[in-house]
Amino acid sequence: MKALVTGASGFVGSAMVRRLLDEGVSVRVLVRPRSDRSNLQGLPVELAEGDLTRAETLPAACRGCDALFHVAADYRLWTPRPAELYQANVEGTRALLTAARDNGVQRVVYTSSVATLGIPKDHTPGTEFTPVTVADMIGHYKRSKFLAEEVAAEFAAAGLDLVIVNPSTPIGPRDIKPTPTGRVVRDAMLGKIPAYVDTGLNIAHVDDVAEGHWLAWQKGVAGQRYILGGQDLTLRELLTEIADIVGRPPPRIRLPHNLVLPVAYVSEALARITGKAPVATVEEIKMSKKMMFFSSARAKAELGYRPRPARQALEDAVNWFRQRA
Repeated sequence: MKALVTGASGFVGSAMVRRLLDEGVSVRVLVRPRSDRSNLQGLPVELAEGDLTRAETLPAACRGCDALFHVAADYRLWTPRPAELYQANVEGTRALLTAARDNGVQRVVYTSSVATLGIPKDHTPGTEFTPVTVADMIGHYKRSKFLAEEVAAEFAAAGLDLVIVNPSTPIGPRDIKPTPTGRVVRDAMLGKIPAYVDTGLNIAHVDDVAEGHWLAWQKGVAGQRYILGGQDLTLRELLTEIADIVGRPPPRIRLPHNLVLPVAYVSEALARITGKAPVATVEEIKMSKKMMFFSSARAKAELGYRPRPARQALEDAVNWFRQRA
């Protein structure tokens, strides 16, 4: 079997590549010409240079592959040019799935996100079936992922053998950018987060998320989606765990959301002037008003998904950031 992995040089994508190689799968990776490829160093993979925003590069990348793991996405919670998110996440997905369909790819696993799912108002965990609409999406990143998942579902309905997975918040090694949550782990371990807001996340080890993708390819029902999550933690619990791992006192100051929101507006305004990413974004603060807890019960029952405790993911992430320091 030969598989194409998009986003392979990134956090989840590189974990996916390693999982496939462990299974003896021949792996081709789609990488942008100037991408950081350190996550792929030493791995026996075939490189295909291309870009989701350049549709003409995608057919050749798909040709000769049996499977496609479409992991790549533009994951920015703030950008001065929001259209770029839609171009990569929505139109890029459309172009890639068209290329996969037209070039003989037999089965696709599409990486969506829990960002596209509904969140119950009573703080119980969300599921694949919690009601949600595009109007519920906060910010351009979430809207772009919601629309991209709709594109994937349309291809599945039209006959493409495609399974959707919705990872929660991956944590672990090789978060090279890092992701927004990876920045929280890195900054918390360095003692740079003295306070917290009342919010919650579902933490999953990145290698468990990769395993969930492989299980979805093996056992997932075409057209269906599966949450690949782990353990629900409040932000206070998350920061306390990290503090315990590194031997620091945990933050004890709770900040009201309404106090932090003006800071985010100022931070974004400065970012537009300086061109540097804001310290906090309005989208992040608005999202943090919700407890983003999710259930992986369906993936456990139907795929055999077995995530490890959040503590292990955090320990692996901390150790990796320490090695990079």
